Amino acid sequence: MTATLISLMSILIGIIGGNATGMFFSKYSFGFIGNTILGVFGSAFLIKSIGRLGFGPEDIVHSGVVDLKLFLLNMFVSFIGGALLVVCVRSFKNKIDKG
Repeated sequence: MTATLISLMSILIGIIGGNATGMFFSKYSFGFIGNTILGVFGSAFLIKSIGRLGFGPEDIVHSGVVDLKLFLLNMFVSFIGGALLVVCVRSFKNKIDKG
């Protein structure tokens, strides 16, 4: 498994996180397309920001073998990144609409 494939899987998990948040918490939903876009950016931003701690795609395949613990941590952070950006953007939009 290459670092590029892990990055693509990470983005896919971020999309799932954004859409799952919109589905389970309908007050945060931006529709399928909006949640998908936010999931992509949330996942990519959080992985690029926090992934430097040692669980980025390059670190997962550094030894030539996939480190399963780092891989699962990367996928979890991607899911949380997608979900978190949906919630943050909805909260920001609500504050703008009030003021």
